[in-house]
Amino acid sequence: MSDRTPQVSVVIPAYNCAAYVGQAVDSVLHQTIADWEIIVVDDGSRDDTRLVLEKYGDRIRYIYQQNQGVSIARNRGIELARGEFIAFLDADDYFLPDKIAAQIAVFAAKPNLGIVHSGWRLVNSIGEPLKDVKPWQNVPKLDLETWLRWKPVLPSAMVFRRHWLERAGGFDPRFPPAEDTDLVLRLALMGCEAEWLQEVTVCYRQHEQSAMYKGLPQAKSLAAVIDNFFARPELPDKIRLLEKQIKYSTLVWIAWYLHRTGHSVEMVEFLQRSWNYTPYLPVETVINWVECFAEFSQSAGNENELDADLLAQSPEWQQLMQWTILSCSSA
Repeated sequence: MSDRTPQVSVVIPAYNCAAYVGQAVDSVLHQTIADWEIIVVDDGSRDDTRLVLEKYGDRIRYIYQQNQGVSIARNRGIELARGEFIAFLDADDYFLPDKIAAQIAVFAAKPNLGIVHSGWRLVNSIGEPLKDVKPWQNVPKLDLETWLRWKPVLPSAMVFRRHWLERAGGFDPRFPPAEDTDLVLRLALMGCEAEWLQEVTVCYRQHEQSAMYKGLPQAKSLAAVIDNFFARPELPDKIRLLEKQIKYSTLVWIAWYLHRTGHSVEMVEFLQRSWNYTPYLPVETVINWVECFAEFSQSAGNENELDADLLAQSPEWQQLMQWTILSCSSA
């Protein structure tokens, strides 16, 4: 590595990603600008990750640590970073060629920004495209309220000013795998401004080991992040007034996500928890649950369309309906 100070530090946390990490590194090497450094933090891999990375020699900074989780790995990368900006890249994702140049151009035009976010392309395990995700179509403005309501967080699609990450203390290892949402909420609360680059800049790989398939841990983690956030004493009154709305919509989304990932029993648990925050009458609440499930399924892609009849006939849903009737009669 040269002694120059790069503009951008690309931090790649890696754990047993020998099959993919080479493509991740190559996607940085092939960027349209070269003012970057690559820091790979190997979080205790037991496969051939180190062997795959040896061929890159001094084109990357390789650090090995005992397995401590992605939050600690990313935080180690932040500590080692020399760039003014930090781009995270999960080892199973990969950048499109103009990713860094396009996002740095937004920072150059608006020096007040602490985060530049972008869209992403869902790809399958072998990199075939599934769908382009353009979150700005539903969430045109990124502020604390919209981060809370929509949570459109994907670290591989984001670039951060390093000093904001340092001020926030990095990722909190208490919340895997929703530590990224926790960090962004804390940054927004601190006044970190964010804006969209309305382009797809990264390929987000979908496979059985990826975060989107972590089902129950993801659900419990996201619920804990929201509870922890609203327990903060320094929240503005405007945000505190949103607590019931945010908790209701988050718990319903989590229930849908658990339904999608095959955790029907836990789906019921989270819908029951959402009942405590519903703004609707009982029958309207049940209708809203189904409408939300259908909307979330549609947003996830046509192949995941909700089969409402199948849902309604499931033993878990029947049990939930009996519970709602009892809840109404005892109210």
